[in-house]
Amino acid sequence: YQCSQCDKAFANKGVLTSHQRTHTDEKSYQCSQCNKAFLHKSNLVQHLRTHTGEKPNQCSLCDKAFTSKGDLTRHKRIHTGEKPYQCNQCDKAFTNKGDLTIHQRIHTGEKPYQCSQCDKAFATKFDLTIHQRIHTGHAIEKPYQCSQCYKAFPYKSNFTRHQRTHTGEKQYQCSQC
Repeated sequence: YQCSQCDKAFANKGVLTSHQRTHTDEKSYQCSQCNKAFLHKSNLVQHLRTHTGEKPNQCSLCDKAFTSKGDLTRHKRIHTGEKPYQCNQCDKAFTNKGDLTIHQRIHTGEKPYQCSQCDKAFATKFDLTIHQRIHTGHAIEKPYQCSQCYKAFPYKSNFTRHQRTHTGEKQYQCSQC
């Protein structure tokens, strides 16, 4: 069964029909609780877990649980140390593809997230969101200031982590060395 839009071929008609929705933006599966719509039933099923709190995918190493198998797979890399996503510009490797994509913007200079108020551009959506608070008057207060370099932080946890750069303290110790 071949798609008339992009010539991709599929083993059965059901999979073809599901694929064709990607061309039409037809979202047939809607959440009855928040009205969010999805292309595929499996995405709706996974989304429903955000309302029920169900986390059927449990890590056998630390008992942490996740809503999706993909999230569990990514989590397990913490235990294995696996970093399958390697930057082709430098030696850095990452546990998930999204982190690699963001990292590669250092090399390319790509800043796809642009502020509609002042045209300043950012490499991540998070950085844009933080920046936009300047325009809305909701800029984050930074009450935690380092006495050594005067850098300020909005959260105590960020400040504590920063202080370790001055003390050389390592929070985690390697069990092998």
